Amino acid sequence: MRKLTPSEYKILDRLIFPEPFEVLQEETQLQYGELRDDLINLMNSRLIQVVNPDQPEQNGAYYFDSDNVQDSTFRITNAGINHIKKVQK
Repeated sequence: MRKLTPSEYKILDRLIFPEPFEVLQEETQLQYGELRDDLINLMNSRLIQVVNPDQPEQNGAYYFDSDNVQDSTFRITNAGINHIKKVQK
């Protein structure tokens, strides 16, 4: 289990429900580049995933454009939930 940065933990904590990039930026108060980098790191660690904004509860992969991350909606994965639970103990 990799150690989360404070900003990554802040992001995971807000993704229990699917959230668009703009909402995450507003809630975390992170700069665009910092939020983008953290989201990509969390995706690479399989702790979050990109979801279809029109059907956020649908399972499965959804197209992600790292150049236009502001157009994406994110959700925590089961691995991300388990990671948070381990950190909170």
